[in-house]
Amino acid sequence: MNMPLTPKEQEQLLDAAQRARENSYSPYSKFKVGAAVLTENGEIFSGTNIENASYGLTVCAERNAIFAAVGAGKRKLRALALITQKLPDLDFNSPCGACRQVMSEFLAPDAPIYMAVLDGTRRTVFCKRLAEIMPFPFDKFSEK
Repeated sequence: MNMPLTPKEQEQLLDAAQRARENSYSPYSKFKVGAAVLTENGEIFSGTNIENASYGLTVCAERNAIFAAVGAGKRKLRALALITQKLPDLDFNSPCGACRQVMSEFLAPDAPIYMAVLDGTRRTVFCKRLAEIMPFPFDKFSEK
């Protein structure tokens, strides 16, 4: 069971995601995304989306943040935050299926996933547990 994030931890995680968003390489979609993960010992790793002219080689911010943590030897993550710009008719933007599957490898089902949107300078945050957005992850240990 994950310990809830303190308001300070949540704010630091969202701020890290927002800073990472500024480094987005998104010349094709013009859709900047930043993400950050919090490790079990309080470290924050961030990432941004990086697009490619060969669209299949594009990598999402969420996976870049997770891979940065894992590459540094951190395997247990407590929470993930992502931040995007506000889109018309959507309250928030959620991770893609590939990112959700990767999250399920390194975050507990009860881990908070903070999905924030920027509307000008206003940041609105929506939070769901990983199990809510990824109810049936592929699991190499699952019995079929």
